[in-house]
Amino acid sequence: MAGPPPPSGLRVKPPAAELLRRLQFTVLRRLDGFLFGDYSGVFYGPSLDLAEVRQYQPGDEVRRIDWNVTARTGTLHVRQYREEREITAWLVVDCSASMRFGTRRVLKSELALEFAATAASIVIRHGDKVGAVALGDGRLHLIPPRSGRQQTLRILDSLMGMSSLEGRRSSLGEGLEHLSKSLRRKALIFVVSDFLDEDKSWESALRRLAQRHETIAVRIFDPAERELPKAGEIRLRDPESGEEVWLDTDDLRVRAAHAALVKQREEGLLRAFRAARVDYLELSTAQELVQPLLRFTLRRKGRRSV
Repeated sequence: MAGPPPPSGLRVKPPAAELLRRLQFTVLRRLDGFLFGDYSGVFYGPSLDLAEVRQYQPGDEVRRIDWNVTARTGTLHVRQYREEREITAWLVVDCSASMRFGTRRVLKSELALEFAATAASIVIRHGDKVGAVALGDGRLHLIPPRSGRQQTLRILDSLMGMSSLEGRRSSLGEGLEHLSKSLRRKALIFVVSDFLDEDKSWESALRRLAQRHETIAVRIFDPAERELPKAGEIRLRDPESGEEVWLDTDDLRVRAAHAALVKQREEGLLRAFRAARVDYLELSTAQELVQPLLRFTLRRKGRRSV
């Protein structure tokens, strides 16, 4: 039964606006406190803004000296960065049924929304454009890239709508192939998924995409997917197929078999990400975004300074 209407004159924020407002306080402001507004190392890798390496000239900053090139050539060289650039970022977001699972702070689909809102906000702060590809209900929904806060809200609205749909799983590989074939200029691409797609075509598609674009794999998981709880007999349902099975979680053989499958899956994902040579950000439904993003930022900034 629907609740009473809001009092006259009271504006109720739509879900996307409310999520963005909450993240402004719980994530973005906290990141500001650690990064002092310098978000360049969060997602922007050196391949996006390094224009060239040239010989040192009087007045160049010492910190820009490229010591590797200097050692090879015997003369001082500095890194020259593009002062003005326009980067287009894309969010490829898995909105399939397997993402509507969670046993901790949020569902996987909700965590994907939090990341999408945060990433879009950071990209827009740089003055760049962001678009999205939402995968769900066997469909691929495209949101063309634009700049500005309204674009973030537009993307969130679309992702929320796709996450509520039922239907067959969309192929992650199809979404990646679509971008790989359609993008002409170098872009920054986030692939946000639990990567539980049985169709492994996404692995080769990810490799092809990463050959031309700065690509970050954002793996969303729930701790219960890695460790089987001791809860006696439980019923498990596959959200994609609807198939149900009963498991005795107290049976040592069942627990050993589950642990072996988890290990195989985790090792397979790591191999796929390494083969594609993409950066890898792991987000747990049990944890808020700030700490994982800070660790990711420190890792990328360390790579930029080498």
